[in-house]
Amino acid sequence: MLSRTADCLYWMARYTERAENTARMLDVNHQTSLLPQPAEFLEQSWKKLLTISKLEEAFLSKYDVINRENVLDFMIYETSNPSSIVSCLYAARENARVIRGKITSEVWETQNTTWLELQRILEARHQADPSRPLEWVKHRCHLFRGVLYGTMLKNEAFYFISVGTLLERADNTARILETKYEDQATLKVLGANKSSDEGTDGEFFDFYHWAALLRSVSAFEIYRQIYSDQVTPKQVAELLIFNKQMPRSLVCCVNELIPLISEVKNQQSKEIERLLGKLKASMDYSDIDEVFEQGLEEYIESFLERINHIADEFSNAYLIPLAVA
Repeated sequence: MLSRTADCLYWMARYTERAENTARMLDVNHQTSLLPQPAEFLEQSWKKLLTISKLEEAFLSKYDVINRENVLDFMIYETSNPSSIVSCLYAARENARVIRGKITSEVWETQNTTWLELQRILEARHQADPSRPLEWVKHRCHLFRGVLYGTMLKNEAFYFISVGTLLERADNTARILETKYEDQATLKVLGANKSSDEGTDGEFFDFYHWAALLRSVSAFEIYRQIYSDQVTPKQVAELLIFNKQMPRSLVCCVNELIPLISEVKNQQSKEIERLLGKLKASMDYSDIDEVFEQGLEEYIESFLERINHIADEFSNAYLIPLAVA
């Protein structure tokens, strides 16, 4: 397959997955921001969302204040932000247009219709509840994957799409977990985990904070099925890192990547297989107690560094040189 074609397939998938995961991160932040909590924490949680996405500098070049309204506008609608939902959906559609001959007409129509429907949402952007367009984005990305799996041949084109999806998903699941865990740590520092004069109940907020995180990765019902008890940070982290049956867990993404690389193997893929094998082994022989002993933030940072190094190696081996996300 030509590098140009592989590049478009890969980035079509990554941008679609990125749009969905950005919608998930924004939705969980929006939902938790509606709970009673200190004003300092609200500002910190929105700032952390920008920091973890490495967008704080770009944001501050356009906005004076970090607050919910400005961050939502920047992360959903701002076309100068390459990671905004609008930018991602546009890039996904453009990549699909370039390689229409390699995807089914149903996949193309799904991407194109998403872009056309988005124009109507943009017209009503100031009237809509932010949860509504975010839910719409998640629904359209689900539809894209359903059409993809239902109509595409399981050939090289499908494998490149799948690799792009899984690399982006692993990166974003790790970032969502890191962001919300650090938010909780900040909240404890601010003393909001104790009942205050304003009536903030720590246990109440803890539950809805972690429940919102689970819902942001479609894992709340899965958590209840597996643990059947109180929602705790350690069990949430265990589910999202180590559960091999959880579709968005880090280990599930890594495990599914390994056979895909074998399907598109070339002379340059040996290093990718080695890196994935080492990452899989380190996860197979670790557990959640070891992660918390090391420090969850440090573990997630290490995972992000390793999975993004694998993504760079994949780009060097298969795609157009110097491809930029």
